[in-house]
Amino acid sequence: MSNVRYWPVLPAAGVGSRMKADRPKQYLSLQGRYLMDHTLERMLSYPLFERAVVVLSDEDPYWSASEFAGDSRVIRAPGGSERCYSVLNGLAALEGVAQDEDWVVVHDVARPCLRHSDLDQLFHELQDPGAILAVPTRDTMKRGHHSGEGSVIDHTVDRTQLWHALTPQVFRYGQLQQALTQCLDDGFEVTDEASAIEHCGQSPLLVEGRSDNIKVTRPEDLALAEFFLSRS
Repeated sequence: MSNVRYWPVLPAAGVGSRMKADRPKQYLSLQGRYLMDHTLERMLSYPLFERAVVVLSDEDPYWSASEFAGDSRVIRAPGGSERCYSVLNGLAALEGVAQDEDWVVVHDVARPCLRHSDLDQLFHELQDPGAILAVPTRDTMKRGHHSGEGSVIDHTVDRTQLWHALTPQVFRYGQLQQALTQCLDDGFEVTDEASAIEHCGQSPLLVEGRSDNIKVTRPEDLALAEFFLSRS
C-alpha cells in the first residue's frame, strides 16, 4: 500500500484554563511566536505530511494572526465541545480526500517540542491497529483517595507496566472514525484516541518517544518548552 497517505489532525479548540492566561494556551508566546505555530512548523516540515487539519473554535479570534492562517496546506475544521468531537470534526474535514486505509496522525497542538526523530521511529514501528508515542513511567506511582483531610495515599502502584501516553497517536482513518463514533454511542468517555481503539477490542502499539515531547498545560511548562526548543 505504497499510496497510503498520512494526515495530521491537530485539535486546537480548547481554552487551556489551567494556564490562567488571557487566551488559549496555543496562542501564548513562545520564543516570540504562537506556541501552536511551533507545533505546526514541526508537522508541516515533516516529509510525509503534505497537509494538516487544524480544529479550531468557531469563535477563535486569534487564528488570523497565526503564521499558518493563510497556508494552503492547512485545512480548518470546527471545534467540538470535547476533544473526541473535535477529532471527529477533523476527520469529517478529510472526507472525500482521505481513504479508509490512510493513517491519521492526531497530535496535541500544545506539544511544540515534538522531534522528527520521534516521528521517524513511530512510523518505522507502525502497524495495525495503530501506535502511539509514549514514555515508561519513571516515578513511584501512588493511588490516592479523598478523606476529610484531603487526598491520602491508598496504595503504591506497580510502575513496571505503566506508560505516559503522548502524541502523536496514529490510526487508520476509517478505523478511528468508526471507533470514536462507537464510543459516543456507548457513552464511553474517550480520554485519547487510543482509548477509543482499546474500547473496540484492539491493542495499539506503544512506541517509546522522547520525554521532552511535553504538553504545555501549566504556566511553568512554557519555560521548559522554551528550553527544549532552544536545544532542538
